[in-house]
Amino acid sequence: MEIRLNKFLAERLGLSRREADDAIAAGEVTVNGQTAVLGARVSEGDTVEYKGRPVEFAKSYTYLAFNKPAGYVCSRKKQGDADTIYSLLPAKYQSLKTVGRLDKDTCGLILLTDDGDLAFRLTHPKFMKYKVYIAVLDRPLEPLHQQMIADFGVELPDGKSQLALTSIDSGEYLPMCAEPASRKVWQIGMSEGRNRQIRRTFAALGYHIVFLKRIQFDNISLDNLPEGHWVEIKL
Repeated sequence: MEIRLNKFLAERLGLSRREADDAIAAGEVTVNGQTAVLGARVSEGDTVEYKGRPVEFAKSYTYLAFNKPAGYVCSRKKQGDADTIYSLLPAKYQSLKTVGRLDKDTCGLILLTDDGDLAFRLTHPKFMKYKVYIAVLDRPLEPLHQQMIADFGVELPDGKSQLALTSIDSGEYLPMCAEPASRKVWQIGMSEGRNRQIRRTFAALGYHIVFLKRIQFDNISLDNLPEGHWVEIKL
């Protein structure tokens, strides 16, 4: 099966499609000994080299579940004083791409893979992949605001945000709250994934999220994976 060269390079080298196109345009990529051109397609029998080094076709893909600590960004480059999650991963995982992102202050489950097709299916809005978070608010959520978020949605600049809410009144997250903890800790379900959507939804109603953790992405759960650790999974 043929694949576009820029997509192949992006998946195998951890580049963006634009970076792959730039490498092709700069003459840094060859296919079967010939300088590649933009728009080229390759198949498994082809010999692809980048800067003189072979780029192998993947025989199998890697899928990684990682428990991201707060304070790290999901990009490959540091942002200010915030280091990247790749600084926590060994060299053999450096070419993997994150499946979506978590913002710097959010911790929990992030997936990484070199399977671009799967990443697309997990992140494109049309596939409606369900995600679950735990949020701790700075003050108890008013019943009216709960109804607004869960039943009607909250209008944000980029559209309405509607979240599934379940109050948590026991468990490990309650010690984060000063008393009383009632209605401060919530399990949140959503099928979207807009930038900082959960934080912006509550902020629109005057709440600040003091802790946010993703515990599930589609059918993959964080379970007891320690913070800062990872495990290869099968999908």
